[in-house]
Amino acid sequence: MISSNLDQEVPEFDEVMTPDDSDFKESGLKVPSLIRIGRIAVVDGGILLGRLGQINTQRLIRIRHKLSRWTEGP
Repeated sequence: MISSNLDQEVPEFDEVMTPDDSDFKESGLKVPSLIRIGRIAVVDGGILLGRLGQINTQRLIRIRHKLSRWTEGP
């Protein structure tokens, strides 16, 4: 889930994207936003209405790593 409510950030877990980030323009976002890693869902591509944008490979790797550590538990 992506949210513009930056105050919902889980520090050291969620990813904040700002206009200063190298991949912000390609993301298609209009305002600073928060990638809520704990709120990611898998959905069938057929129900999606369109594509917003993309993030760079380094950010995707970071998100995958955080998600992997989270699902492994303590």
